[in-house]
Amino acid sequence: MRSSVARLVALGQLPTERGAAVPQVQKFEQALQEIEAPLTKAEALALLPVFGQDGCFGLAWSLVHLIESAPGWPFREAKLNAANPWVKSLLERAK
Repeated sequence: MRSSVARLVALGQLPTERGAAVPQVQKFEQALQEIEAPLTKAEALALLPVFGQDGCFGLAWSLVHLIESAPGWPFREAKLNAANPWVKSLLERAK
C-alpha cells in the first residue's frame, strides 16, 4: 500500500460535519489530495472504513471517486463494510 493511502487510513473515519474542527477537516483534505488514482484493490478495501456518516463537506465524494478508480471495482470483500451508507451507495452505484 502506498504511503499516501496509509496516511489517510491512519487518520481514521471522516468526521461528521457537525463535529469537525477546521484543522481536522484540512488534514483529511490534504491526505485525500496526495493520493493519485488509480487505487489497487488492497488500497480501495483499506479506505472503506474511512467513510463517516455524512459527506464531511464533500470529502466523502472524493473518497468515492478514488475507490471507484480501482480496476475491477466493486470487490466482493467490500460487502463486509456495507453497513456504512457510503459503502452501500458505492456498491449500488456499481450495479
